[in-house]
Amino acid sequence: MNAQPLFSSMHTHTKFCDGKDDIETMCQAAYDNSLFAIGFSSHAPTDKQLGSVNSWNMKSSLINEYKTQVLEAKERWNGKINVFLGLEVDYIKGKRSPLDSDIVNLNLDYIIGSVHYLFPENGAQGFTVDGPQEEFDTGLKDGFGGNAQKLMHAYYDAEAEMISAGGFDIIGHADLLKKNTLGKNLWRQEEEAERQKEIVQIAEKMGLVFEVNTGGINRNKIPETYPSLSFLKIIKEYNVPVIITADAHRSIHINGNYDIALKTLEQAEIKKHLLFKGRVNTKAVWQKEIIINN
Repeated sequence: MNAQPLFSSMHTHTKFCDGKDDIETMCQAAYDNSLFAIGFSSHAPTDKQLGSVNSWNMKSSLINEYKTQVLEAKERWNGKINVFLGLEVDYIKGKRSPLDSDIVNLNLDYIIGSVHYLFPENGAQGFTVDGPQEEFDTGLKDGFGGNAQKLMHAYYDAEAEMISAGGFDIIGHADLLKKNTLGKNLWRQEEEAERQKEIVQIAEKMGLVFEVNTGGINRNKIPETYPSLSFLKIIKEYNVPVIITADAHRSIHINGNYDIALKTLEQAEIKKHLLFKGRVNTKAVWQKEIIINN
């Protein structure tokens, strides 16, 4: 077994969206931390789909420059560190999907599929489940009549729809919903566990990978990984692979709190994580890395 296992940072944001550093700075940080690879995953544009610009999705006018700069970095860092071009693409039913033609036509190395937005069926204003607490509370009240159980199911409905549709490689922060709800006991935990089991089963059939994301810890939002330990135990039960990510928005977080991710995986009895090696004939190629010594 490897005494010093390799790690990567495949969930990485820069100034092109809501990150704080540029591409070169992030590459340098990844190299300085001896990472196997860095993958850039700016939040894909949603301004045309939603009819408005926000502060965290990349503007559609920047997508070509983003692609150019990442590909140039790939050339500059060739032989030093693997650099990959990706996007984090929101799934918003009927509005945005990793399968959209503008995403497919970019010929990306990989895609992270994520659910941030909920658009309530009653027509209330859409909102992000990981936004400010006030925004979340308003969305719960106006969109779901204060019924947190309904909101929880709406979130996992979106997760299930996204995973079933496919078109991406990595499932992003699969229990992101907990950012504003952790420890509040707003719904029956056994029901949430059943929904999590459902999406793990779909992911297994689709051949997808869950990220073990330390971004909430890095930004002092929550004290645990996405997914939680209990969620990871379900992932272990179905032998669905995982990849450790930092969801880095700053260079100092390029591999932030990976020790906590490792400890959590150990507790879930998950012995390996994946390293992304690229695409061959449109198929993602992964390397299994043993992370916990017996």
